[in-house]
Amino acid sequence: MAAGGDRIRLATGWHLQSSADVKLDGGALSRPGVDVKGWHPAMVPSTVFAALVAAGRYPDPYFGMNLRSVPGVSYAIGGQFANMEMPADSPFKPAWWYRDEFDVPRALAGQAIWLHFDGINYRATIWVNGTQIASSRDVAGAFRRYEFDVTPLVRPGERNAVAVEVTAPGPGDLGINWVDWNPTPPDKNMGLWGPVYLTESGPIALRHVYVNPALDVPSLKSADLTVVADVWNATDAAVTGTLRARFDTFGFTTPVTLGPKERKTIRVTPAQASSLRVNNPRVWWPYRMGTPELYRATVEVETGGVVSDRQSVAFGIRQVTSELTDKGHRLYRINGRPILIRGGGWASDMMERPMPPALLAAHMRYVKEMGLNTIRQEGKIETDDFYDLADREGVLVMPGWCCCDVWEQWEKWDDEDHRVGPASLRDQLLRLRNHPSIFVWLNGSDKPPAAAVERAYLQIEEDVEWNRPALSSAAEAPGPVSGPSGVKMRGPYDYVPPSYWLEDTNHGGAVGFATEIGPGAAVPPIESLQAMLPKDHLWPIDQFWTFHAGGGEFKNVEKFTHALEARYGKATGLDDYTRKAQALTYEAQRAMFEGYARNKYTSTGVIQWMLNNAWPSIIWHLYDYYMRPGGGYFGTKSACEPLHIQYSYDDRSVVVVNDTQNDARRLTAAATLLDFKLKQRFQQTQRVDSAADSVIRAFTIPEQPDLTRTYFLRLTLHDDAGRLVSTNFYWLSTRKDVLGPKSEWYYTPTTQHADLTALATLPKTTLTVNATTVKTYVTSTDGEHGQVVVQNTGSAIAFMVRLELLDSSGNEILPVFWQDNYVSLLPGERREIGVSTQVGARSGSAVVAEAWNVPSMRVPVR
Repeated sequence: MAAGGDRIRLATGWHLQSSADVKLDGGALSRPGVDVKGWHPAMVPSTVFAALVAAGRYPDPYFGMNLRSVPGVSYAIGGQFANMEMPADSPFKPAWWYRDEFDVPRALAGQAIWLHFDGINYRATIWVNGTQIASSRDVAGAFRRYEFDVTPLVRPGERNAVAVEVTAPGPGDLGINWVDWNPTPPDKNMGLWGPVYLTESGPIALRHVYVNPALDVPSLKSADLTVVADVWNATDAAVTGTLRARFDTFGFTTPVTLGPKERKTIRVTPAQASSLRVNNPRVWWPYRMGTPELYRATVEVETGGVVSDRQSVAFGIRQVTSELTDKGHRLYRINGRPILIRGGGWASDMMERPMPPALLAAHMRYVKEMGLNTIRQEGKIETDDFYDLADREGVLVMPGWCCCDVWEQWEKWDDEDHRVGPASLRDQLLRLRNHPSIFVWLNGSDKPPAAAVERAYLQIEEDVEWNRPALSSAAEAPGPVSGPSGVKMRGPYDYVPPSYWLEDTNHGGAVGFATEIGPGAAVPPIESLQAMLPKDHLWPIDQFWTFHAGGGEFKNVEKFTHALEARYGKATGLDDYTRKAQALTYEAQRAMFEGYARNKYTSTGVIQWMLNNAWPSIIWHLYDYYMRPGGGYFGTKSACEPLHIQYSYDDRSVVVVNDTQNDARRLTAAATLLDFKLKQRFQQTQRVDSAADSVIRAFTIPEQPDLTRTYFLRLTLHDDAGRLVSTNFYWLSTRKDVLGPKSEWYYTPTTQHADLTALATLPKTTLTVNATTVKTYVTSTDGEHGQVVVQNTGSAIAFMVRLELLDSSGNEILPVFWQDNYVSLLPGERREIGVSTQVGARSGSAVVAEAWNVPSMRVPVR
């Protein structure tokens, strides 16, 4: 392996065992040939609990209440285990040993060998070939990254061994916290949760290569690049060499001189290398603003005419700035242009298992399919693959620290915390700073850091040349050093009606930048409940359901269920409940995103809490753990169309929202108001011009006397050629939602719900469905693309038509990318709906269609 070549990944062959069952010490365990009979096999990265589950030691902890059967899981359901001591009877109270044997190629004799740990939770001692290389004081912190020079210890051409003794975080440690989202695993995610690998170099090692672009805005016609790299002398003698950087069509060289074991940072600017001034650069843009162009820099350091080390990094040329509007709201600009941030809160796997590339790609595509542009990560810092994909897809990311434990209890910090916290930030920013997708870092979540901690954080951000904003927190309290945040965290997190978002101006309503917010629970389609719950606990709602809810105020779905039954009528069973749940989440999520879109840039950002789940859950997601998109997904997808027509619950206006960077001229906006019997009560069309990134009110729908209690509104938007570019369908009530006078931190009560109960009495209607496979592809990652033509052939509305794509075994193909779903069709109305799957997915064999008032029907794919 040449210097600076591929990593030697230490991923397979690991075994782990509780220290309570191990008699040998680290010196003995880290020698080749130790008998590991009775130990548990493991892959790395893997937490202890994840490895034991994979080895069959425990039943699937994500099903039913199996997690409660694990020894030591005795804390109250919904409690924040991260803030508790490990129970005395927990098998994870003692330390656990990880052990692996590995080969180092004989060709690496004479090279410097480096051992890397990219994530250890929480403390560890590390031994290599019988020698201790780190103590638990050296290795502490879930988000630290460690690297050790093991050159004197490893034996190229022979068998080598490593042993790591890991202890779980305590309630006073800066670990991994799941807050009230879902249970914390019984081991508190202890273990080697990041990759472990070897790298090699010659006398000079190269680290933390960074290309910092300064883009000329607004012209975008030039950019100055600064190249930063750390160079380490791995020897006990002085060395000289040359640093060489190569880009697409240009590069530079600069000399390097290092004393014995010296480490220093080299910075090269356009003043030293004129080639770093780039004319007419390819600019990186986020989704819908342009193309996410990327460059690649290959940086080498040579000594004695031989490459000693090499790194290759991707980067984007872009500028991110933020400002406070005249109303004090935080507004972000990308390359000088304002952007309405629309996103969701990310959840890693509950056991911190690495995500397969295809699944990660599906998550990212779901984000874009919904029309979102951002993922927020509260304490869920992801793999390099995640950020690389976000860069390529143009999806913005806002990572930062977590709430509700020692990460925000600065008054409890001891000397170790004051060391681990800033060191964790430095380690993460050094690896994240090249990623153009990351547009901000949050130094806190629910409140800003204490002054001393914030100063330390800000100094690190200056030291690493963090070239984008950093916020003190995701809440509105000002940072003691940095000042106003310009964002808000006022809820809601539980159910509020669609009218809330435009009516409320004091809490979570569509003004300002809401960093975590949403209309509450999200009970998934029936198939997902059947996958997560035993048959005898599917109905009625019981403790098995609530175990898959959240914690604290979110330990059940009572508010969601009350709203569902108040609006749509009492659920008659599981089928009826889950069907109504999709309608409730569809209208709730659509209204939130439409409210923030209508009010841009009085509203400057909205992050749905949450995007996805860490395990099978009945709360807080836009698509569920099984990658099954439900009503909330398609309500969001409707609201966030590139060019969208929508209804305003507050003033009855019909609005056209343009989320593109292009003008759309001579559009035709149309509205048709129908009573419950489908009698037309109002109709209007209006020509409108929609400027790029704009909002325009087309007209207002007047109040109609003597309407039926439940009625319908159909909106359409056609372009100048008569092509349909947006359609939207609302089910409304003359009985208005009424918000209570007092709001709690997590929601605003509804004292009167809209009456939509008549929907349960819709007359039956009929559908015709044709499904075909076609040879066109939506994206390069499509496996199969098809088209479903569905038509309402009856005389009543077909309400909430749901489509599913099945394989030859009758199982739903997931993930799946529907152009639209949960659609409502008027009599005679016909829709052509595209659907695609991923490369390697099973072929679609049949499509199932059903609606509230149409029984399930299955048609073959031709």
